[in-house]
Amino acid sequence: MEALQHISVPKKPIPLIPKFFHNFKADIPALPPLIRVDITPRSEAGLMVSEEVYWKNYYEHPDFSYEWNNGILEVKAVGDFASYVQSDWFITIIKENIKTTKIGTLVGLDIGFKLVLPNKTSIRKPDLAVILNSNPVQIEPDDCTHKGCFDMCIEFLSDSDKKGLENDTVVKKIEYSQAGVKEYFILDRNKKESAFYRLNSRGRYEKIKPRNGIIESQVLPGFKFRVKDLYSKPPLEELVKDDVYQPYVLKSYQEQLQKAEKER
Repeated sequence: MEALQHISVPKKPIPLIPKFFHNFKADIPALPPLIRVDITPRSEAGLMVSEEVYWKNYYEHPDFSYEWNNGILEVKAVGDFASYVQSDWFITIIKENIKTTKIGTLVGLDIGFKLVLPNKTSIRKPDLAVILNSNPVQIEPDDCTHKGCFDMCIEFLSDSDKKGLENDTVVKKIEYSQAGVKEYFILDRNKKESAFYRLNSRGRYEKIKPRNGIIESQVLPGFKFRVKDLYSKPPLEELVKDDVYQPYVLKSYQEQLQKAEKER
C-alpha cells in the first residue's frame, strides 16, 4: 500500500497517438468503381438449334421454359396470378372427374411431347394434358417427356406476351389438330380468347358450342362445366349441389352427406 501511495500521477494525460502522426499525410490511391455485372438470364428465343441440342440444353432449361418449333427456340409465356387461380380451379375439377372415372392420367409440369407434322416438327409443353388409358403410349413415373400424343391439351392464357398468345390461339391449334390431339381447350381469364375445340372426322378442329352455357367433353366422359364458372370459380362444396358437377365432384363427400342424412 505504501508503494502505491508514492506513484506519481501525470497532470496531463499521455496521448494515445504520438504527435508525429498528427500531421502525417499519405497519398491513398483512389479505389476503382465497383464493376456491376448483369447476371439476369437472357432469353434465347429465336435462336436456331438442332433437335438434339434442344433436348440436351434447352428442354429442361433452369431459367426459361423453351419449346421447339421446327428448329427455332420459343419461350412459353410467363403466367400471372389471375391465370394461376383460374388454372387451379379447372385442374381441381378435372382431377375430380379423372378420380371418379379412372379413365386416364393428368399431366402437367411442362412435360412436353414431339409433334411430327406434315410440313414440320415441333416439341410443345402444354400447360395441362390428358392421356387416356386407351392411349397406346402411356407415361411412366420417371418420364420427363411423353413419347406419344396427348388425347387432350389445355392452355391457360396470360397477357404477358403477345407472341405466346398467338402461339396458343393460332399455331398450336393447327399443330395439335394435325398431331391428332382429340380436344384442345384454351382458357383465358379475361374471357376474350377462351375457346374449346374437338377433332372432327376430317382431322380438323371444330368449336365445341356450349349448350345452356355448358361445355361437355367427349374425351373425358361426364366431364362438363359451366363456362361462367371458369371465371367465378365456385368452391367444390357448392358444386356438389349443382346437377352439372354432382356426378363427379367430391363423390366421397356426397356419400358422407347422404349417410348422415339417413342416420337422422
